[in-house]
Amino acid sequence: MADKEKKLVEAITSRDEDFAQWYTDVVVKAGLVSYSNIKGFIILKPAGYALWENIQRLLDQRFKATGVENVYLPLLIPESLLQKEKDHVEGFAPEVAWVTQGGGEELTERYCVRPTSETLFCDFYKNEIHSYKDLPMVYNQWCSVVRWEKETRPFLRSREFLWQEGHTMHATREDAEKRTQQMLDVYAQFLEEDLAIPVIKGRKTDKEKFAGAEATYTIEAMMHDGRALQSGTSHHFGDGFARAFDITFTGQDNKQHYPFQTSWGLSTRLIGAMIMVHGDDSGLVVPPRIAPVQVMVIPIQQKKEGVLEAADRLCLSLKAAGIAARLDDSDKSPGFKFSEQEMRGVPLRVEIGPKDLEAGKCVFVRRDTREKVECALNEAPEKAGMLLEDIQTALLASAREHLRTCTFTAKNWEEFTEAFRETRGFVKAMWCGDVACEEKIKEELSVTSRCMPFEQEQLAETCVCCGRPAKKMVVWGRSY
Repeated sequence: MADKEKKLVEAITSRDEDFAQWYTDVVVKAGLVSYSNIKGFIILKPAGYALWENIQRLLDQRFKATGVENVYLPLLIPESLLQKEKDHVEGFAPEVAWVTQGGGEELTERYCVRPTSETLFCDFYKNEIHSYKDLPMVYNQWCSVVRWEKETRPFLRSREFLWQEGHTMHATREDAEKRTQQMLDVYAQFLEEDLAIPVIKGRKTDKEKFAGAEATYTIEAMMHDGRALQSGTSHHFGDGFARAFDITFTGQDNKQHYPFQTSWGLSTRLIGAMIMVHGDDSGLVVPPRIAPVQVMVIPIQQKKEGVLEAADRLCLSLKAAGIAARLDDSDKSPGFKFSEQEMRGVPLRVEIGPKDLEAGKCVFVRRDTREKVECALNEAPEKAGMLLEDIQTALLASAREHLRTCTFTAKNWEEFTEAFRETRGFVKAMWCGDVACEEKIKEELSVTSRCMPFEQEQLAETCVCCGRPAKKMVVWGRSY
């Protein structure tokens, strides 16, 4: 046991020494994933999948509150179907995986393993939509997709990942636009309220928008190292897909019309965001509202009379109060158990030993601050609930402060280049709207436009790149 314990608790790479290695260390040592024998495909272990289950459960509740219904469409897309929307096909062509053989026979047509499902939904909708009375259709599916990425990293960019993709049809452009922004708001609220991650909401530039979309809206989050992570997107397709797939409906005016489409998606990438926003040099820090285990009960000197029984009663009382509690009654040492729970990011641990039992109390230890709080045993469920809410609030406050202090303003090219040379984070600057300036910035500074925030500021009169009259304030940054 001693060698095994020593191996687990040895220090992981410091975030500030090598952030990429720190991330890999945490993902593996916290038991979230294993690597499969196919490059870019990861195995979600119970601890990693449990996080996704909670994300899925909480998001699904939010979706259904807005009228969303879940469906499931096939994994494979015929090439002829994919070719119906030219811009969409070109956007995904480099990442597509193809099936060319079924059983022992060559297929007469290639099938694409879905990278996303717009075309499948369109093929489905054309047989479902006939009248304005059929609209809106507000569907979502939970599934996996495959995109043959060249560079991969667990959760952030893998060749297969789990996600949800909403696809809706509406009678008017205005209704589609309303749904597009509504779902972006759902995403933003979920990240802030459940994942304790603050975001910037805005519109992507035409250069960065989704293939085939008229407009793409995004939520951008800042990681500990100052890089951006696109954490969810919502797209307004207009009637482009409907025209390509000949989807029409009879309107109230008794004439034929094309419906307007939206699409919105969010994935297991959020687990990567949670790790990089809240984690520290001891491992994960999981926000209580998505934590599979919110409180770990750890008996001290558990072989002493009455200790294990008291710990079990304590665990049951926490569960009865609606708290996700678990008892660690393994024969590992208390120190090893403490390190293990820190690595796994359990928000609270509660210790109870012989002396605590005599005094009728227990000791809570917060994962975020490591603060110890004594509590009477009969008050433990209430105290645990309060502490969990405090941790949730504190994590969001800390992340907000990091976003604020690592967001800078530049009014000219000199300030802009210096900001990216000397600091880590986002830079707000004015832009003329010309894609040539956007490309120059990317080429010279290796940064991209993250979004044009909905909350605009007039920082200067001219574009930070070319000096011509500015049209929009843009948030720029390096990204994952």
